[in-house]
Amino acid sequence: MTTRKSKFSAIDISYVGMFAALMAIGANITSWAPFLQVAGVPLSMGPFIAILAGLLLGSRLGAISMLVYMLVGIAGAPVFAQFKSGFAVITGGTGGFILSYIATAFIAGLIVERKAKPALSTFMLASFVGIFTIYFIGTNYMYLSLNFWLEVEMAYATAWKVMTWFAVKDIAFTALGGFIAPRIYYALQKTSSYRIQSNKAS
Repeated sequence: MTTRKSKFSAIDISYVGMFAALMAIGANITSWAPFLQVAGVPLSMGPFIAILAGLLLGSRLGAISMLVYMLVGIAGAPVFAQFKSGFAVITGGTGGFILSYIATAFIAGLIVERKAKPALSTFMLASFVGIFTIYFIGTNYMYLSLNFWLEVEMAYATAWKVMTWFAVKDIAFTALGGFIAPRIYYALQKTSSYRIQSNKAS
């Protein structure tokens, strides 16, 4: 069993910043491709990037990169979808998805870390557990926020029905992420000083 790193290295900080920036770009992809919308709601590459952050950076750095993204947006930088910012976005109907990215990166990374040499099946499992986490947290938060503090009535089944509009895109990109992640993961291991800390040797 390897020990966890207690401090951030320069390359750790670089990867965290890179994925926070990628999330900002992915959240606003419809700004460059405005036709990528469903019922007026912009599609987002957020789930894909959050899962990839966990797969490639591990639970610790993956979650931190998503936390940094959220804090930058809360601080006022226009990095949330449609170039929004501020704490009001977090308390809004889609705020749960931003929060879910942190949990998703952590969980996906944790699954990968449990194997000393994770195989494609491990990355696929981590990816689909990740997308489930996003939908579970995000959809339930949307339902609660709309009905309890935003004063917009929505049935629980309707909340999930709305999210099915995005499911095909997210499932496709989840599978793509799980498929390409092993090659990137092992390339990082070979070509840089960065090493993902595993929780359990197998």
